[in-house]
Amino acid sequence: MKKLHKLALAGIFAFSANLAAAEDITVFAAASMTNVLQEINKDFEKANPQDKVTFSFASSSVLAKQIEQDAPADVFISADLKWMDYVKEKQPAKTKNVANLVKNDLVLIAPASSTLNSTKVENVDFKAILKENYLSVGDPEHVPAGKYAKKALEHYKLWADVEPRLARAKNVRDALSFVERGEAPLGIVYSTDAKVSADKVKVIATFPQESYGEVVYPAATVSDKTEAKKFLDFLKTPAAKAKFEAAGFYPLP
Repeated sequence: MKKLHKLALAGIFAFSANLAAAEDITVFAAASMTNVLQEINKDFEKANPQDKVTFSFASSSVLAKQIEQDAPADVFISADLKWMDYVKEKQPAKTKNVANLVKNDLVLIAPASSTLNSTKVENVDFKAILKENYLSVGDPEHVPAGKYAKKALEHYKLWADVEPRLARAKNVRDALSFVERGEAPLGIVYSTDAKVSADKVKVIATFPQESYGEVVYPAATVSDKTEAKKFLDFLKTPAAKAKFEAAGFYPLP
């Protein structure tokens, strides 16, 4: 009996030790990262069964301001450099291990049923296509995809004509959904978003990088949890890079 009692106690202590070792990791990430991070996380949790990752996906600006207000995030992945700089400025003690992960492209999309064909941006007659309808974009006031879209439209001298016809979404995935449902005849999103919804939307044109700059995704730990750094490091592994590439992102050195 004593031996059984000792074995039972040992089992309890081992179970308690495993619980103590287990950690929840909260990742705040740009909405355009939704699918690829969920895929990468399957591999991470398989390799680290003691850790559980919880994601919060939204516009980078929304997430950055939540972190500024001490939201319980462990890792932050932004869709542009500005909002990472914002977090570094507002939470300098928390923001560590900053690294640029991947890049993306900006594209013009239409519903899959549209009669529009693939072309160059300069050949698109926005006025004729939109008429009384709207161009779906992330809100250029704070959503990175919307800011890139504004810059690209300004490059082509189209902003003044198009601005009154904008459907300003709270993040890029909402901008995508308007086009998916046929509520907007055109939208501007990342190429990876269009790829996720290839059965519902089609790419009409790809904006040349010189028209808007670079879409770079920086990542950082925003807590002192060892597991936060572990997850961030996992995003740089060959396996994770392969999944980024399969999703349409461009891994950075």
